[in-house]
Amino acid sequence: MYAIVDISGKQFKVEKNKFIYTDKIVPKSGKKVEFDNVLFISDKGKTKIGKPVIKGSKVTGEILDQVKDDKVLVFKKKRRKGYKVKNGHRQQLTKILIKEIK
Repeated sequence: MYAIVDISGKQFKVEKNKFIYTDKIVPKSGKKVEFDNVLFISDKGKTKIGKPVIKGSKVTGEILDQVKDDKVLVFKKKRRKGYKVKNGHRQQLTKILIKEIK
């Protein structure tokens, strides 16, 4: 069984007892979260498609940790001008364990 859920403007395929990494969500570790923007559910060949969401369905999970993604290097250069700038960025993510799909 899996579902497609809209979490803060992005769509994620979620399955029970699997981890997902989303953009940072404010609650601390150990808190339970519910996502009610369920767009699609598939269970043993039976599918439900929302228009745009499935009413009465939700996905529950538990926030495990606040982590950082891999570093992305941003390098700018203008040739023959002596201009070089090197910056880095690490996106903050939230690790969520999916507990239940209703």
